[in-house]
Amino acid sequence: MGLVEGAWQVCNERAASRTREAALMKRVSFHELAERELNDAALYYEQENAGLGFKFLEEVERYIGAIIKTPNAGQRVRGRVRRRILRTFPYAILYSAPDDAIRILAIMNLKRRPLYWVGRS
Repeated sequence: MGLVEGAWQVCNERAASRTREAALMKRVSFHELAERELNDAALYYEQENAGLGFKFLEEVERYIGAIIKTPNAGQRVRGRVRRRILRTFPYAILYSAPDDAIRILAIMNLKRRPLYWVGRS
């Protein structure tokens, strides 16, 4: 599997695996544009420096695992949408957590216009 192809699936599968072990399973799904943002960012970082794209994906994976464990910990930014800011990269994960599911709405570059993702569900 290439770096870009299925990057979000790897994150989703690993996060789900960790969560099953903790008996806190929640279903994670990505908005199609969030999936594209994740892939584009990982590819960009990998082209800038070999291995950096994988580090980006690993950080996103860790944060998704944390979101699964404590979905209400993210800062509420608009309505039911919450945000977790990555520590190492200038990105945030925007998500909603209705019932027993997590919906990733955007993998947002923090240097981009801030409300471009509004309207995604």
